[in-house]
Amino acid sequence: MKKVKVLLVGESWMTISQHYKGFDHFTSATFGTGHAFLKEALARDPAIEYSHLEGHYVQSRFPYTLEELNQWDVIIISDVGANSFLLSDKVFVEGKREPNRLALLKEWVEQGGGLAMAGGYLSFSGFQAAAKYFRTPLEKVLPVDIYPFDDRVETPEGTDAQVLLPDHPILKGVPQAWPHLLGYQEVVPKEGAQVLVKSQYDHPLLAVMERGKGRTLAWASDIGPHWCPKEFVEWEGYAKLWQNAIHWLAV
Repeated sequence: MKKVKVLLVGESWMTISQHYKGFDHFTSATFGTGHAFLKEALARDPAIEYSHLEGHYVQSRFPYTLEELNQWDVIIISDVGANSFLLSDKVFVEGKREPNRLALLKEWVEQGGGLAMAGGYLSFSGFQAAAKYFRTPLEKVLPVDIYPFDDRVETPEGTDAQVLLPDHPILKGVPQAWPHLLGYQEVVPKEGAQVLVKSQYDHPLLAVMERGKGRTLAWASDIGPHWCPKEFVEWEGYAKLWQNAIHWLAV
């Protein structure tokens, strides 16, 4: 059985803390990732092979050629900003030219790749617009347009998801009653895109589109807490939703 090869890019962080204890103080650092629930969900499908590239490695290790990208059927970008793709040491430190990897991803999609972007503080436009995917080549192939300002919609009251196209393959076997989310990114569906799920505020939560020979998906909320709380990731529909999404993107 040929497996669908999936690469998640991002979903990691480093935290540096200052500790003050009377006269003395010290600094500590920790490393964390936010993909455990997605990894577990996709591991339940024997037809999916999952890999993860942490955010701090994007600058140096993300592919520079179509041949390298073609080792994956589906790439998910989650919570890592555009600068990590654009400002490698060769460009930022040495002042030399190299391929634009967001333009390369656009070409990869148009030639048949499956691309998803999941929401987060460094996805789409992001916190204080720091993710900065608006007006990049990648925006052109996503099923949504991205605002040039902070696009977060924080919903501590809960986001109610409304399923619009329950017969779409991505939603096959996914219950129509969804747990609450706690936030998402406000995006605008492109002409020709399909909005599968929206919030009570009429914002797209899940949108898809075909582009050239490829397919793209925008999931406006997170893949794990805090926007995607424990009740959601432990819900039976979470794993089914992402398994279906991977197979749909890979076609």
